[in-house]
Amino acid sequence: MDANDVARLRGVINKLSRQFNLSATDEGLTPAQASALGLIAAEGPLSLAELTEIEGLNPTMVSRVVGALDGAGLVRRAQDPRDLRAGMVEITQAGRDTHERIREARGEVVSEYLNRLSPADRDAILAVLPALEALTREFRFHPLTSNSRGTATS
Repeated sequence: MDANDVARLRGVINKLSRQFNLSATDEGLTPAQASALGLIAAEGPLSLAELTEIEGLNPTMVSRVVGALDGAGLVRRAQDPRDLRAGMVEITQAGRDTHERIREARGEVVSEYLNRLSPADRDAILAVLPALEALTREFRFHPLTSNSRGTATS
């Protein structure tokens, strides 16, 4: 791929990510907390090691994020039944409710901005979704660097 095209794509992804992160602040969560809550809601319960790997954060940061979510009553820590020495985290009903509000707010923002575009631009964005989903899977399952899972720099 052309280096300029890659830079443009990265720039668009970064700008969209910042906008999504702003929508989580209405719930009083940091972007990392909102991301972890979303993962736990979608895939949980998760071991802390799984959450660390998926989020691409260091274990200390994941522990802080989970501690904050636990303290807010959005998740609860439990013992991992597969390994009694390890911890797990699962979402609470309050966490599900918070996650749903974040999802709805983000959905409303995206819908509002998509509706401002021309029908041709909206169709083009929808047509590329499968390719972007494939790109996301590549990042998650085939990291090229130690910094490629959620902690990439801009």
